[in-house]
Amino acid sequence: MRSLPAADPGIPDARGPTRYLLWTARMQAIPLLSGIAFAVLWWLAQAMVPMVVGRGIDALTQRDLDGLVTWSAALLGLGVLQAWAGIMRHRRAVVVWLTAAYRTVQVTVRQATRLGATLPKRLSTGEVVSVGNSDIGHIGNAMDILVRGIGALVAIAAVTVILITTSPTLGLVVLIGVPLMAVAVGPLLRPLHRRQQAHRELQGDLATRAADIVGGLRVLRGVGGEEVFAGRYREESQKVRRAGVRVASVESLLEGAQILLPGLLIAGVTWLGATFAVRGEISPGSLVSFYGYAVFLISPLRTLTEMADKLTKGHVAARRVVRILKLTPEVQGGSRTGVPAGALSDPDSGVTVRQGVFTALAAGTPEEAIEIADRLGRYRESAATLGDVPLREIAVEELRRRILLADNGARLFAGRLRDELDPAGHDDETVHRALHDACATDIVEALPDGLDAHVAEAGREFSGGQQQRLRLARALLADPDVLILIEPTSAVDAHSEARIAARLAAARAGRTTLVATTSPLVLDRADHVIYVRDGVARAEGAHRDLLAHDADYRATVTRGED
Repeated sequence: MRSLPAADPGIPDARGPTRYLLWTARMQAIPLLSGIAFAVLWWLAQAMVPMVVGRGIDALTQRDLDGLVTWSAALLGLGVLQAWAGIMRHRRAVVVWLTAAYRTVQVTVRQATRLGATLPKRLSTGEVVSVGNSDIGHIGNAMDILVRGIGALVAIAAVTVILITTSPTLGLVVLIGVPLMAVAVGPLLRPLHRRQQAHRELQGDLATRAADIVGGLRVLRGVGGEEVFAGRYREESQKVRRAGVRVASVESLLEGAQILLPGLLIAGVTWLGATFAVRGEISPGSLVSFYGYAVFLISPLRTLTEMADKLTKGHVAARRVVRILKLTPEVQGGSRTGVPAGALSDPDSGVTVRQGVFTALAAGTPEEAIEIADRLGRYRESAATLGDVPLREIAVEELRRRILLADNGARLFAGRLRDELDPAGHDDETVHRALHDACATDIVEALPDGLDAHVAEAGREFSGGQQQRLRLARALLADPDVLILIEPTSAVDAHSEARIAARLAAARAGRTTLVATTSPLVLDRADHVIYVRDGVARAEGAHRDLLAHDADYRATVTRGED
């Protein structure tokens, strides 16, 4: 099997699910068209078999040995052609399925990367996960069924022409019967579409609930909330089950129609053919051919109803993908690059992080510090500047490379620990130095395989404090021009916090660093402290000077205690 195309798919136009499916088809036009060509050849080879068999029977009844040999050889040739075309059709269909499914993954992941912090604010985790769990399969099926479905249409047309040529009455029966079958199936598609959409939305909500429960399982056990959340999960899962049953009820009618309607058409064609044979209007071989055509028509007609079902599911799945692709980042970047280093300033709050200074931001509430950090990191629209250049004018790629905002919402992903901490691939000495500065050496030493140990999803084998220290080590290894940390020691004990504060100040000496914290241990190590209340900088200076002369700062840092 060939690998997926290496061409950059970009992010497609997101004006509708139908347009997205058409874009997916255009992006793989060559394998799709070649697959359709092989499918047409495959179906036509099957469609010609009843005619060849009928001609062979007529030759046998007429004792025509040469004709019998000729038609037997033709039958053998059709069998070989059908086998070869079937293999090639299947190979192309698999390529089309994989390309459509995983190209959807590519554009979705690319869009998620472009959206960044905007994505979790607009969509739930479950909705995004559902794209990779089920929607890519339905989009792949929609492309796959196009290969067989278009071939089935050509086969039905060819059989109709043959029947009309042999017997106009039988040909007209097929010509009129096939559209009537499509019309009969049509009323089932609209409720199926609607119920599938509702089912997909409930599945996304349930996946979000499951992710929340798994992520907070330790806390739930600590407060005894497992039964409450388990009950809520059971209730939502029952809603998904009932929605699935409603979908299945329509699908069962559709499946029944795939058997009943072609069966009625076959019965009618066979009855008419037998009547004509009794009257002597057609030969015995033609009667066998008509019966063969009637049986053959089951497959292409079922393929057409299957195509209606899978295209409907693909349309529903594409709607979810389009919902993601329609989102735009909250913050748009400029085009300037190569901006010289300088102070990082937020005019809205009056906070200025001086270049090369280890600065601490102590705020009256955590929300105030986070809002200022988001503006300085360009995660929300603001008038913040780097030097004399507004951040909105700098290219987003350069901003993300030069300014790193690390908060406690960051995660450790599944994989090798070394890869999670150091994507850039530094040498062991640099990695161990960052672990030492983050007071995380003991965590790695306790693992059987050290840095080569496998990390589970979201780093769930580590405690909250251990995850926080590992995330700090990862941020230090990134070594950005400007590092903004949000409460990097909130989950560690006092002894570890004191060591981290001292080592962090030494590790970032001469580098621009902002730490949002109210920890006295960290504040005491800062070169410069800015106190913020009501979203505005109220005081600046050394930690001990502010303690001595600013009562509000002292109350915030000491939690109201002397």
